[in-house]
Amino acid sequence: MGANNDYNSPSFKKLLDSLQQQSWELELIISGFAIFGLFTAYEPLRIETVNAENEQQIYRFVVYLILQISCSILLFNLLLHVILRGLWIGSLGLRYVSGDIEFEKLRYSERFTKYLQKRIVSFDRYIANLENYCSVLFAISFLLIFYVLAMTMIILSIVLVANFVIESDYLPEGLSSILGVVLIVFIITGMTLTFLDFLTQGWLKKKKWTSKIYFPIYWVFSFLTLSFLYRPLVYNFLDNRFGRRLILLLVPIYIAILMITSLEYRNSNYLDKDQQSSSTFANKENYADMLTEDGDFPGKMVIPSKVITKPFLQVFVPFSDNLENRIFAYNDSLTPEIDRRGLSTSMKVTTNWSDQITSARQKDSIRKMYLRTFNETHAFRIDSLDMDEDFILTTGINNILGFETYLNLADLEEGKHLLRLRRKRKEKDKVKTVTDVILPFWYFKN
Repeated sequence: MGANNDYNSPSFKKLLDSLQQQSWELELIISGFAIFGLFTAYEPLRIETVNAENEQQIYRFVVYLILQISCSILLFNLLLHVILRGLWIGSLGLRYVSGDIEFEKLRYSERFTKYLQKRIVSFDRYIANLENYCSVLFAISFLLIFYVLAMTMIILSIVLVANFVIESDYLPEGLSSILGVVLIVFIITGMTLTFLDFLTQGWLKKKKWTSKIYFPIYWVFSFLTLSFLYRPLVYNFLDNRFGRRLILLLVPIYIAILMITSLEYRNSNYLDKDQQSSSTFANKENYADMLTEDGDFPGKMVIPSKVITKPFLQVFVPFSDNLENRIFAYNDSLTPEIDRRGLSTSMKVTTNWSDQITSARQKDSIRKMYLRTFNETHAFRIDSLDMDEDFILTTGINNILGFETYLNLADLEEGKHLLRLRRKRKEKDKVKTVTDVILPFWYFKN
């Protein structure tokens, strides 16, 4: 390692001191570009989060939710940083013109003069405090992203233990249950102690008897939460009183922002615009011509419009994980030995082409049985008239996979009608028919 990169060398320390003095310029440049990029990315991230939630893709939902939360934290902190840094630059300009505060020239009473001198002390102190807030806030913005990542890793650990230990088919039933419960209790206990240590800013590390108990948990969670990546930054904050106070101050601020953003004004005691479609309400998620925004996700069933003027009605039912679970519950022969849903890769390495062709033919046969089962379990009723049309698989609105069919309306009278999607389900040894969706529409002949 060269002398210029040796952190113990005087020249390196001198370089850091020089960069430290000019860091505000880099902070503003990075903040400006970051804010522009975050504002651009926030809406697409929100849309992807909503789409993943509606499609019930839990892994994709978690990833986009983390990105959206991180984006929100960075936006708030960096905007606050730019405002404070702008105030700091303005204060420097004012100091150049006006110098320090001369309380005598204000000619206030002795009581107010002493109070203001005690509170303000000097204009230079005010500028120094602004500088400290700006520098610490900029650094803590990125530290908080690591905290979000750490929390996510802990939640994922609990989910993985539940899926691959407690529900494992490779371990004996008793052993998997005992081992899974022990691991989950350890993770929850460690998570609680780690959070308590964070709130108390290291109280568990200070006492001799608690440190002996807490050290193994701390060692494990340093890997589980990836804290080894940002540990120096954390302890540099904690050894500074100003940094500790700012970290604790931001926690209630974030809670307050979360509560404020969750507030909504209700206009009616009984009416709600987020109701599901019924005989008395038509939600826009069920009508294709009303899904105008990129973030609009189709509901359980979609028709072209509230007003139908053609002698046929196009119906689209989006695919979802729950829908597949219902198919498996009705026809258990379709249930695979290994559920391959979730994250997977499309990269496959094989040299046995005959096996690959055989596998493709088997999948095609299963797909046909899958579609037959769906058609067997789903049917329509318009008012009191039963209709049974076959669905086909297709990619519909916003390239979403689903099932599509067309209903014949040639003999239907003009006016308002109710379209019901009816589904068969097995309950013990019986088959019961339930109504999944009710959509109102108007039919008028051209």
